[in-house]
Order: sequence, then structure tokens, then C-alpha cells
Amino acid sequence: MFSWRSWTHFPLPVARVLVYEGIVLHDQDQKQKAENQMAMKYQKGTVYLQGQKVKMWYGKYVTYGRDGQGKEVRRHRNVALCPKANTPKWKAEQMLREIILRECGATSQSPALAADDSVTFRWFVKERYIPMRQGKWSPAYRKTNAYQLEHYLVSKFGDLPLRKLDAFQIQLWLNGMAEQGYSEAVVRSCFSNIRAITRMARKQKYITENPGEDVSMPQAKLAEKPVMTREQILALIGAMEDMHDLCLLCVGIFCGPRASEVMGLQWKSWTGEALMPFGTAYEGQFYSGRMKTRQSKAPIPVPEQVRPIIERWKQLCIDPSPDALMFPTFGRGERKGQAVPRWGKNFLRWWVRPIARKIGIPDRLVTFQVMRKTLGTDMQQHGTLKDTQSLLRHASIRTTGDVYVQTIEQSVVAAVNSRTSAVLGDWLAPVDKLGLKGRNPKGQEAIRRSSAKPEEEVLASC
Repeated sequence: MFSWRSWTHFPLPVARVLVYEGIVLHDQDQKQKAENQMAMKYQKGTVYLQGQKVKMWYGKYVTYGRDGQGKEVRRHRNVALCPKANTPKWKAEQMLREIILRECGATSQSPALAADDSVTFRWFVKERYIPMRQGKWSPAYRKTNAYQLEHYLVSKFGDLPLRKLDAFQIQLWLNGMAEQGYSEAVVRSCFSNIRAITRMARKQKYITENPGEDVSMPQAKLAEKPVMTREQILALIGAMEDMHDLCLLCVGIFCGPRASEVMGLQWKSWTGEALMPFGTAYEGQFYSGRMKTRQSKAPIPVPEQVRPIIERWKQLCIDPSPDALMFPTFGRGERKGQAVPRWGKNFLRWWVRPIARKIGIPDRLVTFQVMRKTLGTDMQQHGTLKDTQSLLRHASIRTTGDVYVQTIEQSVVAAVNSRTSAVLGDWLAPVDKLGLKGRNPKGQEAIRRSSAKPEEEVLASC
């Protein structure tokens, strides 16, 4: 090793430097090592079972080198990996690959995992896709998406090797779902998930090409998007006998929060004019600071006629402290005696829908999603589409227009009539004075039939 203490007035000795295939070498041994490395070939090895009483996974592979004369030689290696118990074959194969890469080296072009039949669609979804993506999913979306992945995608392609998945199979499967009557929402969810899975598999080099790139979304049955009428809204809130239930319904109908947002509201959220969400609640658990999107953190305007209802409920509730929930329920089990968030589905199922049935409102209309879509649809007559987007706190105005705002036939007719009146004014078409002028209508015998043959037409004219 050279140090400044070694410096003298005499020049330093010149080191022998060799360059072999673009690699800088400092001695003959490194040259031989480089020659051995240049002979390495990519391989995945073979895994097999052996043993009488205790089954063991063994692996065999080939190492490459050069003999004393510089000729390339190869040697077969056999190594013990692990017991068969509680160890699937794909895991033993992965252990063997790690040994091969550690001993023989690897190039940058080698895939993260060799593309063989052991890498199935099910393994990739559960061991790679879900662990990497679920960190961005909300609790509600995580439960829904995990079910759809297992029920639709894994049940169809689970045992198929990932490298054998092609665009033709995927497209036929999506077309079949559309033909079987699945709604557009279900088909589109499967379409988005399969494309995201194949895109990730391609990026991580589990497959050489992305089969989801050329897949298209088929035409599926449009899902019903019902809304409540004015008469139904008045009948429902008029039938409420509890201030808690009335307040919760009015916030849902006239403010349009999501179910997870309204169940996670705290009294510090109430400013006197708006509701500021500080978290969400799902299945009885409160998640502080977690919202669906960045736009969801915006304040929710409260109409003037709803504000006295919130103030009255604040006077009657047991705990109006800032951190207390606006609509709590009592906990069970380990949380007994604590105030915990309500389950939105349970509240509607046990407290609202029995009353709705008595006044003739079907259960499918008594959901927070329907209340939110009803608000977005009715806002067409009272504001612009941008106002509706701001009220519903959507990140994209396309979501507001395509999903939440439904067409009102009477509103469309009124808009068309208004525009026509603005253009024509008092002008009226003289329909009684006009007839046919400058036209020579032909009779039926002069109409040439397209199916007639030329010979028949000549005979007919004679």
C-alpha cells in the first residue's frame, strides 16, 4: 500500500496494468479470473427431491471455468437446499438461483426471477403486486379490491404460469364477462387491475412483453345510478323522530360527504358554516388524517337551513368536546364503554331503512352514495358543473360529470327550448302557406329496385 511516507526523491515503480476485454487488470491472476467470468452463462438450475425418511430439496447446476491450457471446462455441482416440509418447490428454486448468482455471478440483463412455470399468476399477485400496491389503498378500497382480485382474476388465471399469459386470453375473458351481464364497473375494475398487474410484471422483468397493452375495454352493461326525488327526501327526513338520525341524514343528503367521511366527523370539524374533515372512519375504526384524495381535505359547505339542526344536536349530544365524534356509538369487547365510530351500513340498515320501507322508499335508494349522486344531479339546476365539483370535492371534473351528475330529461328539454327561443325570438315558421315547389315526386313504378337483375330490368321496360 502506498502512503505519503513512502515518497522519496526517487521515482515510483511503474505498475503493470493489463486491459482484457475492456476490464482493467493489475496482475495475471485477475486476468485469469476475468477469463473465467467471461465464460459464465445464465442458468436457473434444477431442483429435485431425495431422501427416504426425510425428504430434502436438492439443486444441481453447472459451473464454468478454464483449465491450465486455457480451454473452457464445466463442472456439475449438487447442493442440499432445505427440507421439503413447509417449503414449496418455487421457494427451493429461488434459493438455488441465489446460490448460482452468488457463485457464478450475474449480468445486469438477468431477470429478477427466472421466467419459468413456477412463477404463476397467483404467486405474483399475492407475493409481489398486492404487497407493493396496498400501501396506497384506503381500508375500504383494500377490502373491495382484494376481493375483486381473488374472485375474478386469481380464480381465472391463478394456476397459469405468468409467462404464458397473453393478450388473447385476457381479451376473451373480459369479453365473456361483458356478455355474461356483469356491470361496467366490475368489468372496468378487472380491466384496470389486469393491466396494472402485467405492467408491473414487465417492469420487474418477470415477463418479456406486456400482454395488457393491447387489451381494450369491452362494452358492458351500464350500472344503474338511481337518485332520490324531492318527495322522497321530504318524506324520509320528515319521518325521523331522533335528532341524531335527523342530523346525520341531513348532512348526508344536503352536504354530500362520503360515508367514511361523515362517520369520521368530529366536533372540531364544525365551524358554524362548514364541516372540515380531519379523518375517515371505516368499520368502526377512526383513521386520523387519512382522506381519499388531497381535494377531500377541503371544507364541506353546510346550507343555512341545516346549520340549526347541527347546533341542536350539539346541545343534546353527551360529549361535544372538540376531539369527540359527532355521530358516535358505544364500543363492544375491548372497547366497551368507549365512544367509537358508527358503521355506515349498520346505521342505515337498522335505523333508517325500516322507516323508509314504511313510507314506500326502496332500500337501494337509502345509501350515502345515492345521497351524494342525488346532490350532484340536482345541482345542475342551481349551479355550474364546477360548483358541483367543488361541493363534492372531486379531483377531476370528469368524475363529477360522468359518474355523479345524472341527466335530467326535463332540464335538457328546458335548456333546448331556451336556446331555440334565444335564436329565433318571435319568428314562426309559415307552415300553413308552404307546400311543394320546384319538386317532381316520382311514382312507385319509377323506383328501381336494387335487387333486380339487368336482364329483368330491360324486359320490364319493354
